[in-house]
Amino acid sequence: MPATASSSATPPPRERILQAASRLFYAEGFHQTGIDRIIAEAGVAKMSLYQHFRSKDELIGAFLERRDEWWCNWLRERVETLGTTPRARLLAVFDALGEWFESADFRGCAFINAAAEFTDAKHSARVISKMHKDRVHVYLKELADAAKMTRANELAAQLALLVEGAIVTAQVGDVKDAALRAKNIARKLLPEFQPAKDKTS
Repeated sequence: MPATASSSATPPPRERILQAASRLFYAEGFHQTGIDRIIAEAGVAKMSLYQHFRSKDELIGAFLERRDEWWCNWLRERVETLGTTPRARLLAVFDALGEWFESADFRGCAFINAAAEFTDAKHSARVISKMHKDRVHVYLKELADAAKMTRANELAAQLALLVEGAIVTAQVGDVKDAALRAKNIARKLLPEFQPAKDKTS
């Protein structure tokens, strides 16, 4: 995935805290990462952290919200670059995933990881994670609508399952071609949702 923009100027304390927490939460997990470690990485005082984030849960929520915005923008940009037609963009989703899986810092999906660590469905991390997955579904439906597929919402739901399966397979099984496998399944799936006139043309 693309790196966030860097600057020679030292970021303000809130940004340093969020950047450090983001690196640690994604690489090492939420429960495993303690507040003291974040403070040390960010180079701030404990009081400074609690001035900006009232609790660790609030900091986790800020990280997930930022990750959601970043990841969704990245996916959209890569899909539009890799896919030259509306139908091609449906499959380009998996090309983008393949690039992500090959990146050195790939540690799976931050939202799947959060859902696994926080079992309470009402916990803010779980709520934000569900919102993220819903947002991905909406984007896939947008792509299906643009490709003039029938039953676009159903197609989006099936593609979303392939996306999730590919991510987990790449992370847990260390299967680097998981995205390609999912893409091949999606390619076989698409004709079922093509308008009848396109099937006969």
